[in-house]
Amino acid sequence: MLARNRNLLLLLPAILLVGACFIYPVTWLLQRSVSEPVWGLQNYVTIFTKNIYIGVLWNTASIAGATTILCALIGFPVAYSMVHSRPWIRRVLIFVVLIPFWTSILVRTFAWLVILQRGGLINDMLIGIGLITEPLDLVYNRFGVLLGMVQILLPFMVFPLFSVMARIDGSYFKAAINLGANPIRAFLRVYLPLTMPGLATGAMLVFIISLGYFITPEMLGGRGDTMIAQLIFQRIDEFGDWPLASALAIVLLVGTGLLFVFINAVLKFRRGRI
Repeated sequence: MLARNRNLLLLLPAILLVGACFIYPVTWLLQRSVSEPVWGLQNYVTIFTKNIYIGVLWNTASIAGATTILCALIGFPVAYSMVHSRPWIRRVLIFVVLIPFWTSILVRTFAWLVILQRGGLINDMLIGIGLITEPLDLVYNRFGVLLGMVQILLPFMVFPLFSVMARIDGSYFKAAINLGANPIRAFLRVYLPLTMPGLATGAMLVFIISLGYFITPEMLGGRGDTMIAQLIFQRIDEFGDWPLASALAIVLLVGTGLLFVFINAVLKFRRGRI
């Protein structure tokens, strides 16, 4: 009994921290979302019935989904190269992937804003080599948002894939080749399924983090690229509409939680079948 009480005392600081920094704020938001201007679910009805809010929810899901797909397409070959290259090349690749963590998101987003603007480095270079005659609109649109978010979130895809790929026995792939499979078939039927835990983990991290992004879409996106975090800020900063903003925050939290539970259930089901 004494040992159990000591364990509970050790957990007490963590419990207090979670209660003060998460449970209390979420409870406060939930209470405001259903109690103002009157008790009821009118704020949630507004979110799911007005086109402007439905459009923002769709923007959030589609941008997060596109970011996840692009990170997977770029991150998979990068992680594969890190695993199967020479040690010095692996160290260089790890260094390159880790560089974004050394700079704040705000600074990196400002850098993309300078690079992508109509008078920026990319447009000047393309005009200089004669590929285009007029500057391209590379920022304040969906392209700029996706480019900035992919660059920032790519490490969250690469390192889960790298950790899984590093544990895959190369003899499985060689055995498939020896049994008559061509390299593409061996990759699709043997190697790719073995990397699915890392791919699923990376996709879950990237997608969930993308759902709550604010700085990058705010600075690099246009009016048609507004995400839910931006809308929450606008409702509070411009209109002081805490009830609707609270409802939006609860929708984001619940949606993220349900997605996390669903992905975990799928992964457990898959492991059970294997």
